[in-house]
Amino acid sequence: MPPKQPRRQSITVGRGARKRDEDSGTEVAEGQDDWNQSKATVRPPDQLELTDAELKEEFTRILTANNPHAPQNIVRYNFKEGTYKLIGFVNQLAIHFSQVGNLIPKDSDEGRRQNFRAERAAGSVESARVTLSETENLEEDEEPKEAEAEAGSQTDVAATEAVENVTEELVTTKQPKERKLTNQFNFSERASQTFNNPLRNRECQMEPPPRTNFSATANQWEIYDAYMEELEKQEKTKEKEKAKTPVAKKTEKMAMRKLTSLESQTDDITKVTQAAKIVERMVNQNTYDDIAQDFKYYEDAADEYRDQEGTLLPLWKFQNDKAKHLAVTALCWNPKYKDLFAVGHGSYDFMKQSRGMLLLYSMKNPSFPEYIFSSESGIMCLDMHMDHPYLVVVGHYDGNVAIYNLKKPHSQPCFRSSAKSGKHTDPVWQVKWQKDDMDHNLNFFSVSSDGRIVSWTLVKSELVHTDVIKLKVEGSTSELPEGLPLYTVGCGTAFDFHKEIDYMFLVGTEEGKIYKCSKSYSSQFLDTYDAHNMAVDAVTWNPYHTKVFMSCSSDWTVKIWDHTIKTPMFIYDLNSAVGDVAWAPYSSTVFAAVTTDGKAHVFDLAINKYEAICNQPVVAKKKNKITHVQFNPIHPIIIVGDDRGHVTCLKLSPNLRKMPKEKKGQEVQKGPAVEIAKLDKLLNLVREVKTKS
Repeated sequence: MPPKQPRRQSITVGRGARKRDEDSGTEVAEGQDDWNQSKATVRPPDQLELTDAELKEEFTRILTANNPHAPQNIVRYNFKEGTYKLIGFVNQLAIHFSQVGNLIPKDSDEGRRQNFRAERAAGSVESARVTLSETENLEEDEEPKEAEAEAGSQTDVAATEAVENVTEELVTTKQPKERKLTNQFNFSERASQTFNNPLRNRECQMEPPPRTNFSATANQWEIYDAYMEELEKQEKTKEKEKAKTPVAKKTEKMAMRKLTSLESQTDDITKVTQAAKIVERMVNQNTYDDIAQDFKYYEDAADEYRDQEGTLLPLWKFQNDKAKHLAVTALCWNPKYKDLFAVGHGSYDFMKQSRGMLLLYSMKNPSFPEYIFSSESGIMCLDMHMDHPYLVVVGHYDGNVAIYNLKKPHSQPCFRSSAKSGKHTDPVWQVKWQKDDMDHNLNFFSVSSDGRIVSWTLVKSELVHTDVIKLKVEGSTSELPEGLPLYTVGCGTAFDFHKEIDYMFLVGTEEGKIYKCSKSYSSQFLDTYDAHNMAVDAVTWNPYHTKVFMSCSSDWTVKIWDHTIKTPMFIYDLNSAVGDVAWAPYSSTVFAAVTTDGKAHVFDLAINKYEAICNQPVVAKKKNKITHVQFNPIHPIIIVGDDRGHVTCLKLSPNLRKMPKEKKGQEVQKGPAVEIAKLDKLLNLVREVKTKS
């Protein structure tokens, strides 16, 4: 192959350049190599080899006004649909420079006003100039004539001075006033633009009103009969009005006025109910200030000199005129608000049954109850729910059970049993709330003289009953001639559920027996105790010791039992029918009992196992019978109720609530374990004595 020759580079030089080179005396070829070397194209090693078609191809690039930095994923909350929605419109405006100016359009109101001011100022300046030129011309004309009229020129001089004064005044008055510039730091623009909030649509759909098709034919006889009936009604009303005496009319008018005044007052009273309640409590606190001070601070100093005996200090007395002739049939403290307690009113006399009342008192206001509910039948028992303290269940003398809701102001119960829903056929003597069932429905139990122990469940808006057990008197079964068994029904009077074992409970009867029962067995008792010779008025488990329970009866006795032993551990004779007993919440060995002779008895087994450490009459009259007693959960007080509807609050002296003494160098042990050990020690002593005998 022949050697490759170097490529020739063609250079075109203009005529003007060639001529300049000739004139300068230099030849064209002299600087050619230097110029070519400086203009030589350097090809990068990675440059693509493109064809002519590819080189001639055009690429169009479209420029848009969209802001590349504007966010495309802005979302806002849609209240109608309840979700976040992506916004379709994105603001593409990007501001690179902004400056506040003071330019005003000429066509605007402000622009016209400024033009008018400028024209007026220019016109006043020109008029002043015209007057000045006229005065100058007059002076020039008068100068040659001064010599001729020197003698009589006094008036002319005065005239010229007057003209000069006028011109000066015109100049001074016609000069435009300096316009006050606007302060750019305190400038407010008259026009402003506000952001329009997005509209939101709200729609609702309602059910159409019910419609019924009615058709009838109206003839002359039907129209005539309708008019005759209307005439008869009018005649009857006229006769009644004539028969009314003027006294009756006056009383009726007064009653109507009272009703209208009460209706108008209720709206005003509801607005200040809370404030009035606070003021009422403040007034009562001032009225009963000495009692409140005793409740908070007083301690009987004489207890130090008494030999293990204590006293009860009377504090408040709760009573209401509406429940004046009704006995206190039930007492219960509220589990959440420790100053609030419920009182059930009824009658234990079979021949004097009337209405009943449920009252809730607070120690902050002893003069009037916080809540008042009335019922047609007497209330014999009540209980307040542990988790829902506003729910109160009551048992009536007619066998019904009802639930009151303190959150609802009306006086009617929100749930009530009926003959269809399985009400008792005899008085309900006790009710107790229990744990919710498997479906988390509220549940409570009731016992009655008809021998049924019933479990009631609140399902939606009704009470559903289930018979847990039917009491039968053992050994009383006989056969009828037809061969059918006939048994005597046991009349339940009181019951109590075990604190730890859910299925176990005790039932006291009118026959004096106590049955230990289970929720699982409906036809058999776990155990039977021959407890008393008369009706059992109350039975209650010890709050600390799981084996110990206590019972009281109208046979004057209070007995303490170990449920594993059929004989009582302690027996106390109080010389009168015992209405109620209650364990103290702070000690396993302290309990209180009340009798029908008006006395309250407080026992402490750790101090004295044989007799009460306090026997004190707590009612004003000996005829008043005390029916119930309850300890406050946290305060050292008890409340007792009598058969006249009065509830008395009493404070325990220090000897009645003795706690373990502190020893030097040793900490005082407290808690349920200490209380259980204290009672166990006493029970072991009694067991040893029984085994020896």
